[in-house]
Amino acid sequence: MDVTHWTCKRTEGEEQQRSVPIGRPIANTRIYLLDAFLNPVPVGVTGELYIGGVAVGRGYLNQRELTWERFLPDPFSDEPGATLYKTGDLARFWPDGTIEYLGRNDFQVKIRGFRIELGEIEAVLRAHPAIRECAILAREDTPGKIRLGAYVVPEREQASSSGEVRSYLASYLPEYMIPAAFVLLEALPLSPNGKLDRQALPVPDYLRYSVETPYVAPQTSLEEMLSDIWSRLLDLPRIGVNDNFFEIGGHSLLLVQLVAEIRKSLQIELPTRTMYHAPTIAGLASAIEKMQAAYEELHKERKGITPVSRTDYRLKRFSAAEKAVNA
Repeated sequence: MDVTHWTCKRTEGEEQQRSVPIGRPIANTRIYLLDAFLNPVPVGVTGELYIGGVAVGRGYLNQRELTWERFLPDPFSDEPGATLYKTGDLARFWPDGTIEYLGRNDFQVKIRGFRIELGEIEAVLRAHPAIRECAILAREDTPGKIRLGAYVVPEREQASSSGEVRSYLASYLPEYMIPAAFVLLEALPLSPNGKLDRQALPVPDYLRYSVETPYVAPQTSLEEMLSDIWSRLLDLPRIGVNDNFFEIGGHSLLLVQLVAEIRKSLQIELPTRTMYHAPTIAGLASAIEKMQAAYEELHKERKGITPVSRTDYRLKRFSAAEKAVNA
């Protein structure tokens, strides 16, 4: 049974929509987009879709627990016994009141302590003019390590690299919502009933985030040591000196571990901001070499200072003062 409607129209010169909305509620039906505390969300903010009005049934037949979970008293109605149906769908209002469907609440995941709506990332990706279709998947290809993989189908007439797509997402989403890998596909795999077959999506290559970044092996012992640390933290077998830490799966928590590993191995206190200015092994090695050179220069200056006891220092000061008085 439908509870919303949308009339698809196309006029000459009208800008094409990046997604087809589900429209507005039908007569005698109310649609609410609510947060976790059943408060209405503002326009443009993702909320869970609830249905109210005469279209709402009384519950699931012979499934009391499921009925209690999905049907709840309608706090926005004065009608006795009115209920809301909790759909589990995620959506948001456009400024004109149209509802845009974003995905299922079942696709909410928790990564590094942050709750992430996969549908929200997909909605941002679909707004990119060079992207026709996309899907975001939370994968656990390494036991205990959940990472986001983005599957993108670009428009045929427009070329787009994974690096460009990542930069686009980074301008709209926080760092923890940026996928660790991007896979460019000719088409998304579909099940026999025409829905996305998530099981058929390929395992992302977390190592090679962009074909535009060729592998360059470490050249110095310092670069080799940093490459080993990165490989262990990022769980990648091979890392080139020009690979970007944040674009091959690195994030703020791993950055703290990286700084600790460098402190342990080199006895050097590396400021975390250095990694944002030099996110590659080559750049980081150069920054560390400059810090080591500065430490050595400071050590030489300290070696040239001769320690003086407090007694000798006081005698010299007294003698100098006495000469100044007798002069």
